[in-house]
Amino acid sequence: MHIHTLHRKRPKHRPTLSHSLAAFFIFVGLGVQSSLVDAAEEVCASCSHQVSVTGEFTHEREQGADQIEGAGEDLQAFREAIVGDSFAITVAGLPEGTYSIIIGMVETQIHQAGARSFTVTSGEKMLAEKYDIFKEAGGSRKASYVIDTVEHSDDALRGPLKVEFTGVKGKAKFNTFEVLDASGDRIVFFGATEISDPFAAEATKVPEIQEPAIWRNPDHPMDVRIKDLIRRMSFAEKVAQLQDDAPAIERLGLPAYRYWNEALHGVANNGVATVFPEPVGMAATWNPGLMREEGRVIGVEGRAKHNDYASRNDGNSKWWTGLTFWTPNINIFRDPRWGRGQETYGEDPYLTAEMSIEFIKGMQGDHPDYMLSMACAKHYAVHSGPERSRYRFNVDPSERELYEMYLPQFERAVREGKVGGVMSAYNAVYGVPASASEFLLEELLRDQWGFEGYVVSDCSAIGNIWNEQRGHGYVETPEEAAAVAVKAGCNLCCGGDYNALMKAAQMELISEDEIDQALYYTLWTRFRMGMFDPVDLVPFNKYTIEDNDTPEHSKVALDVARQSMVLLKNDGILPLARSKYKTIAVIGPNGASKSMLEGNYHGSASHPISILDGVKMLAGPDIEVTSALGSPIRLDKRQAAWSAQDNTTERPVDELKAEAVALAEKADLIIYAGGITPAQEGEGLDRDQIELPSVQQDLVKALHATGKPMVFVNCSGSAVAFPWEAEHLPAILQAWYPGQNGGQAVAEVLFGAFNPCGHLPLTFYRSTDDLPEFTDYSFANRTYRYFEGKALYAFGHGLSYTRFDYRNGKLAADTVPADGAIMLSLTVENSGKMDGADVIQVYYRHLNSRVEQPKKVLCGFARVDVGSGDSEKVTLDISTERMRYWDTETSQYVVEAGDYEILVGAASDDIRMTLPIRINQ
Repeated sequence: MHIHTLHRKRPKHRPTLSHSLAAFFIFVGLGVQSSLVDAAEEVCASCSHQVSVTGEFTHEREQGADQIEGAGEDLQAFREAIVGDSFAITVAGLPEGTYSIIIGMVETQIHQAGARSFTVTSGEKMLAEKYDIFKEAGGSRKASYVIDTVEHSDDALRGPLKVEFTGVKGKAKFNTFEVLDASGDRIVFFGATEISDPFAAEATKVPEIQEPAIWRNPDHPMDVRIKDLIRRMSFAEKVAQLQDDAPAIERLGLPAYRYWNEALHGVANNGVATVFPEPVGMAATWNPGLMREEGRVIGVEGRAKHNDYASRNDGNSKWWTGLTFWTPNINIFRDPRWGRGQETYGEDPYLTAEMSIEFIKGMQGDHPDYMLSMACAKHYAVHSGPERSRYRFNVDPSERELYEMYLPQFERAVREGKVGGVMSAYNAVYGVPASASEFLLEELLRDQWGFEGYVVSDCSAIGNIWNEQRGHGYVETPEEAAAVAVKAGCNLCCGGDYNALMKAAQMELISEDEIDQALYYTLWTRFRMGMFDPVDLVPFNKYTIEDNDTPEHSKVALDVARQSMVLLKNDGILPLARSKYKTIAVIGPNGASKSMLEGNYHGSASHPISILDGVKMLAGPDIEVTSALGSPIRLDKRQAAWSAQDNTTERPVDELKAEAVALAEKADLIIYAGGITPAQEGEGLDRDQIELPSVQQDLVKALHATGKPMVFVNCSGSAVAFPWEAEHLPAILQAWYPGQNGGQAVAEVLFGAFNPCGHLPLTFYRSTDDLPEFTDYSFANRTYRYFEGKALYAFGHGLSYTRFDYRNGKLAADTVPADGAIMLSLTVENSGKMDGADVIQVYYRHLNSRVEQPKKVLCGFARVDVGSGDSEKVTLDISTERMRYWDTETSQYVVEAGDYEILVGAASDDIRMTLPIRINQ
């Protein structure tokens, strides 16, 4: 499809309704539509008595409803509230008598007393005067109840029982409403979720199906089972299941399920779990096999936590206990200022694909019938900051950059990784929000790439489709936004925006068949993980909480941390000789920090090892290790959301610096542990500058002035510019955010217990001035492929304590067909005195192409262990498909015939061999 055809006007969908909904429209006519738009009256379809809510009100979803205290067995009923200036609940058909009224309420968005108050009356009786939920409950997310009795005459005398709510300060609200008779029997109970307009009330009617259910019977094909479950749901139930917090359907025996879970580098947000290095550090290992093992560990721990919770809660799951993990982030790290770049696998699509495919396979497992857990590739597509405008910005990349830089890793995650989920991004591409893009979600993802899984929106992204202040303003109403997203192929909504599908259906913006199709893909996830099959059929049900945070898993985290360490510079001071030093001073804001180790989107490490801890472990009993903070991370107090930081200080900078210098003067060696932390870069917070914070630059120079030897350990999730340090300090180690065992891995490298083998998955620039505008999504002068300047440390760079020599490089043939493969062989010799591992990197350069080409492109790599004095023969099979580019004239990938060079090296700027080859048609 040609790119220029993607620019569209705002859609006005008017599909034909199907089945019972169409018949219902014929019956109710236009009156219902008017009533729904005015929102003046809604009814409780599930109540045994005639119950309605009238007045000025709206529905609001409670935040963090799973954590409400005091709701007891009615917790699910507190998921939503009715909120308004003035409204009334009417219960008709009650006989004369004395009744108890119990009104349940909770505050989840107000966090102080006095922000909301309202009155509740019934006839002339005041049930609550200037009621303040926060004050009465004693805080937010705590249930509060108004309880009183009323005398009710027969309806014919004074009308139905009526309870009125009036806002005094702010709006009145309630979550649940209950009526007990004089004997204490509950005769009316409902939550706000059960109150809806008459159309929605009709939509809650349960289909009458006589055939026995087969959706839990594994003897039937999966697609038949999914459709059997769907056809048993009411329309309202279907809509509710299309949101990430899917409620239980008790009459069907369908448990509640929370789709939103995270496992970026370990199971997140759910207590203790094994914490691996941040993904950019994972990528620095250049070890896909190790990524597969890490993914397996995460899948096992995710299963263990899910099984533990579900087994104790009737099969239900809550937030952070599901098995649909929204990871990995495979966006390209286009600009080092992007706060979330730390979550990615770097700046190259090929490396990103190779690492993420194995990570996905590890997480999902290789069982033919069931997934261990389910991965989700995000954020699709063309997304890499800035964070402040991510909800509304539009990207118009060139066709070639779209297909050569922004899409390849997603395509391979689908085709080769068989990833179960894909998350649509916040941004728009070619004027169409990603969550509403048929081009991205249907034409590419399903039709061309053969995707079989589910698509979920990024959280609140559906609302951004229509919201002009915050988002894109692509359509005019929430109903249009929900409809266009589902029709485009966004199956599941993170957030409550798909509630609008009820009204969208009434407005004929979407059909029940289209809802069913989205629900099919969404429920597919739970069937693929065996959630509805007999326990003994699913092998992963064997995992218990004892399989979480095990010594075996900790060892994998240590292996990843070790291999992630990138030795940027070494003038011979490393590895440290213990005999030379009596006192080592560990100075810097990241020395003792444990929050830094965990990065973002993380679990809680049970035994985190800081850099200071690691140095003490490895230094031995004969070396005294002292420490000082030295300075804050930076003087700017801004912090990324959801990022704890344990290395803040209110002490004066001069005092901290003087203390550190005095300590350094007494030491024989300084290990400076600096850089930044996840609080200075993350979701919602980008960096303005990539330089080492100035307060640390001043400290480093003062420490250097002592004349003591100094090693710099830089911690960051992105490239940091430190040209002065690179020129003046004898050794620099890039440690990333290295996970629970990061301090041990750092110390092992410093003392030579582990020979560093990590290589940079991104370019370290010399200055912010080297970078184009952050908002420029072109790759001109970006990444190793296109950067015209001189990098501080190039993509692929990484030193060792030994020397690797490349010899006897040759190609099996000097000419290959365009659909063939290049067979490369060479010998790697370790001529140094330490065993070690090297990463052989293979790039190609296209000579005399008819179109402009990158300077060089990674097309293969191999990590090889070589003992001291030994050599290893390495063979790489490089498909010529990796030399493809997007031909804008034919709108397809082509491998152009012509002359190429195969470049073999230890980094993108350290090419050891150049081998010519010709590709024929």
